[in-house]
Amino acid sequence: MQRLHGEVRLKPRALAEQMAGSGTVQELTASTPLVSANQVFRIWRESGSVVLKVYGSDARERREHHALNALTTIDHLPDILSRGNEGSLHWILFKDAGRWNLQSLPENPGLARSAGSILRDLHASDSAALSNLERGIDLEWVAVDFRSTLRRLDRYRARVGVSADLIESAIEVNPPYASEPVVAHTDPTPRNFIVDDAGRITLINWEWATLAPPEWDLSRAAWSIGMHAGPSAADAVFAGYGRLLDAVQLDRWIVYHAAQTLVRYAERHLSSRPANVPSSLVHEFNRAVLGAGAP
Repeated sequence: MQRLHGEVRLKPRALAEQMAGSGTVQELTASTPLVSANQVFRIWRESGSVVLKVYGSDARERREHHALNALTTIDHLPDILSRGNEGSLHWILFKDAGRWNLQSLPENPGLARSAGSILRDLHASDSAALSNLERGIDLEWVAVDFRSTLRRLDRYRARVGVSADLIESAIEVNPPYASEPVVAHTDPTPRNFIVDDAGRITLINWEWATLAPPEWDLSRAAWSIGMHAGPSAADAVFAGYGRLLDAVQLDRWIVYHAAQTLVRYAERHLSSRPANVPSSLVHEFNRAVLGAGAP
């Protein structure tokens, strides 16, 4: 418990233990001082396990609530058991979708292919169910945000270990091509593809779902899964989706995704100390800048 202005507030861990009763609690997210971060727990009961997600902000809860309600006809979404709030804590209880994810498992092209198929089906769904936006994230939005992201990265280059020359080369790269917006997850990374013991996949964390170019999801999934599990896994994502991306266009999307990720590392804990950035991420950013080509 913590007290704020005389009000006793329940902490996420205490809420999980309260729901567990005589059962046990496993924290699935590391304790973090980040503002508005979610916390997730597996709760073990006599009847089995469930997953509790405690939202870091009301806005996060509202966004995911809207997405999950709008996309009920799509397969491979998490199964909601209940939801509610305890004081200022907004929470949701899910059926346990599995103890594994594509990040914790070794290379498995079959699962990567399934991930690509899930994204293909998502992108083919009715966009009106999710949003009344006329455009969403479109070609113009991507072009503007691509440049803006690189300018932000330039401010943090010393913290993330990126040279001024590399930033200058990245700024010369054309933004990636983006086709018409569709229903998109926007963060289909390996950790968000949960796998159960039977090999069934559930795609979680829908807070940032919106209308966006299909290339956003496809490139991010293939790149991030390939970074973890190797090129055959990336190829399997494309095979499952039923579409390849041109190599230069793929590298332009990777420049964008890698720059966004580097900025997040830099802004995670604002300080003058170097951010704890994996060398593989900087290497991929450098490789993609070279592969993306100048205008």
